[in-house]
Amino acid sequence: EVQLQASGGGLVQPGGSLRLSCAASGFALDDYGIGWFRQAPGKEREGVSFINVGRKFYADAVKGRFTISRDNAKNTVYLQMNSLKPEDTAVYYCARAARLPFSLWRAPPNYAYWGQGTQVTVSS
Repeated sequence: EVQLQASGGGLVQPGGSLRLSCAASGFALDDYGIGWFRQAPGKEREGVSFINVGRKFYADAVKGRFTISRDNAKNTVYLQMNSLKPEDTAVYYCARAARLPFSLWRAPPNYAYWGQGTQVTVSS
């Protein structure tokens, strides 16, 4: 059974850091692309970052502040978030992509499996 478990969220002050983890089971992580998404109250779910076959992609809003990485031995994808801003507040989800062109990584319908989400709150 394919499962994704997101963790690592919490409350942090502006300018702080968090590292999110996405633990995968039921499949080999290096066979699939993994995306991080976020959804704030009243807003649509948006793509934050994506990793596959050594390629990494970021939304413009997080470039230079967030870093995605993967540990195949632990079957886990990480999202290191630095210089956090109040507008980064959202529930963050990880998801496993279907086969897709890299240009479509931002679109949620291209992901077949989703983790349960972890809350990130950036506030003083």
